[in-house]
Amino acid sequence: METLFYLLAFLQVLLGVYLIGQGLQWLDYLRRRLRMDPGFYAPRVAVLCPCQGMEPGLERNLLSLTEFERQNYAARTMVERIAANSRVKAHVIIAGIPSNSGEKVNNLRVAVEQLPPEFEVLVFTDSDGRPGKSWLYRLVAPLGDVRIGATTTMRWLMPNRSNLPTALLAAWNAPVVTMLSEKGKNLCWGGGTAIRRGIFEQSGVMNEWRNSVSDDYSLTRALERNNRSIVFLPECLTLSYVETDFRGLLEFTNRQILITRVYAQRVWAPAAATHLLYCVTLSLGLLLILSDFLEQRPAFHIATLTVLPVLLSAIRSSIRLTGVTEALPAERSQITGQAWMYVMLAVFIPFLYAVNFVNSLITRKIRWRSMAYELISPEQTRIVPL
Repeated sequence: METLFYLLAFLQVLLGVYLIGQGLQWLDYLRRRLRMDPGFYAPRVAVLCPCQGMEPGLERNLLSLTEFERQNYAARTMVERIAANSRVKAHVIIAGIPSNSGEKVNNLRVAVEQLPPEFEVLVFTDSDGRPGKSWLYRLVAPLGDVRIGATTTMRWLMPNRSNLPTALLAAWNAPVVTMLSEKGKNLCWGGGTAIRRGIFEQSGVMNEWRNSVSDDYSLTRALERNNRSIVFLPECLTLSYVETDFRGLLEFTNRQILITRVYAQRVWAPAAATHLLYCVTLSLGLLLILSDFLEQRPAFHIATLTVLPVLLSAIRSSIRLTGVTEALPAERSQITGQAWMYVMLAVFIPFLYAVNFVNSLITRKIRWRSMAYELISPEQTRIVPL
């Protein structure tokens, strides 16, 4: 057993050092992006935000979509009261009930179908995000380079409540921010993606969405099939204020990982292996330490190898946190005040991921807001009773 532990610990240390190097590259990329001028490309933009029921801070989140530091855009799929008081043109669209796709995807399909032809760029966002005033300009301007298929960013979850499930959710989401990179094979995130309308239509995204439950993974698949690049813009990180309980925590995290398994196996498989390896190594190390303690044998070397991957994980979390505070300077004090959860809880987050990965092996069903789905394949979704 000790030999197995030494092998696993050695692999964990190598992986930890490698990921720290990746984190430093991500931080360098973010700092370079923050210093760059986005450019002068300012087309007519449609901001599409699907809304599915009420949630904490919804009105303030939607209001932020009318406060961008540019006037050449219109917002759609917003609630009526916000639309009526918006300083930019805003429209409310009622999409109806989906028949063979996710509700969010159905909302987006209907919104895109009703867009007037003058809109050159489509921007997709989520109702639980609260982007900054320069977010739209920075997200759209790089599309002036016609070689770019789409630009995207990622969310940063901020706890609205001081309870353990909410803290775990914020810590669970944090590593996803550094999953996207400058030169990697990036994925579109549905809460912050911009794409030229011509590329959207040429890539056949509407057909990809037809029977899908995942707007962003299906958009990614369509772009990849047409050899279109996806550029990650860390300077556009989007705040999302969250609160949940243990049931909501498991519902959200299980859903995300199952969707990843169905739509992006190449992402799911290495992520599963990485998190399960960490959990097995740490558990085996603690077991050996306990065994040596009970037999009154020295266990310092095993304890060191057990703690080292944890230390490397904390370093990666600190690098990520540094970058996020630079990308979101207005929220620096609030993020720093909650730094403990992003660093300390990161030690335990792989065990939550392990639960999610195991769940994704035994079921194909998810619950999303007021509906339940069975994910048969990327091209087939079945709505099932709750």
